[in-house]
Amino acid sequence: MSREKIAVLMGGRSLEREVSLASGERVVNALTSLGYRVLALDITPELVETLRAERPDCCYIALHGKYGEDGTIQELLEFLGIPYTGPGVKASALAWDKAVAKRLFVENGIPTPPWVTLTADAFKEAGAATALDLIPSAVGGFPMVVKPSKQGSALGLTRIDEAAPLAEALLSALGYDDAAIVEHWIEGPELAVSVLDGPDGVEVLPPVEIVAKSGLFDFQAMYTRGETDYFVPARLDTAVLTRVEGLAQEVHELLGCRDVSRVDMVVGADGTPYILECNTSPGMTETSLLPMAAEAVGLSFQDVVERLTQAALARGDSGTNSDTGV
Repeated sequence: MSREKIAVLMGGRSLEREVSLASGERVVNALTSLGYRVLALDITPELVETLRAERPDCCYIALHGKYGEDGTIQELLEFLGIPYTGPGVKASALAWDKAVAKRLFVENGIPTPPWVTLTADAFKEAGAATALDLIPSAVGGFPMVVKPSKQGSALGLTRIDEAAPLAEALLSALGYDDAAIVEHWIEGPELAVSVLDGPDGVEVLPPVEIVAKSGLFDFQAMYTRGETDYFVPARLDTAVLTRVEGLAQEVHELLGCRDVSRVDMVVGADGTPYILECNTSPGMTETSLLPMAAEAVGLSFQDVVERLTQAALARGDSGTNSDTGV
């Protein structure tokens, strides 16, 4: 007897389309091997019509980037009454906007690198360009990193070590989003800490330490084999490791995530972990960090996909789907 019908949503029109297609293909193969009836669906103007006609038992969200992890597709699926994997609308929207998430971190005593946010409108309507000289002192000096407030896969990210390239870096970031973050660069091990909800509560997977050969974990370093070395678990002493894992769970719960998240952070020279961002739709490609961390504790790719799918199906059975359980 065949199992439930699962629609895997992938692709879309975000800048991370190709990554999403790679994630989605792996998820489709895993679900098929587990005996589910699987629909592989790109995000097109026919999506809603197809979902209404096919009536899947749940949707597996393998989307990355805008529309896929900013709450847009989540809100649509709730309107259609279809359960889906991963965090709900509110958590997705909060995590997607790094500037808003960082304010929540500060309000709740979670360390995050000092930063300023500048919008395209602030430049166009209020002359913010005349105050660029104030930025280094506001964020604690060089080096700094400039990145879009709402974007994934480190797109539009630039590290700068002096004032001269700042304006160009801001223009680059604002080419991806209407707001840019300028953040103090913390030198130290960069980590990705995946969190899974399970039957016994929240499970924090072993932190993955990321060592980009270029010195910057950007889009190329993420998705090009051989460009980055990974260490699982991260090479940290026990006290720091405990703090890192605790912070990942704290961020997961603060933002209201469910099922899965990946919290990215960097450990400073004094051993303090600083939160960079939270990803609510972690990559599931051959080089992605969540599957790597899961494998380190004996969870296969199929195991992870099955867990996320079953969580969504259970919400459908109970008649709940949203962040609030309504």
